[in-house]
Amino acid sequence: MPSTTVTVGSAVGLHARPAAVIAQAAAASGAEVTLSVEGQEPVDAGSALMIMTLGAAKGDQVTVESDDETAMKTVADLIATDLDA
Repeated sequence: MPSTTVTVGSAVGLHARPAAVIAQAAAASGAEVTLSVEGQEPVDAGSALMIMTLGAAKGDQVTVESDDETAMKTVADLIATDLDA
């Protein structure tokens, strides 16, 4: 599955609000999108709760995987954005 790695941009990391925004976009894409951080199993990007289990903080690297290039880019762009600004 194609992947890209992106740096978390939100000041609070991938916690409640950023995770909800990302999950909503992933679910709306209709594609399977997964997120992972080094040393952990990938999680479903369509679930805010699963995203929060990654414990990704600002500056951490997150790998986004999807067969849908558009969905992957959309989710990666959101992760890199400060969604709490």
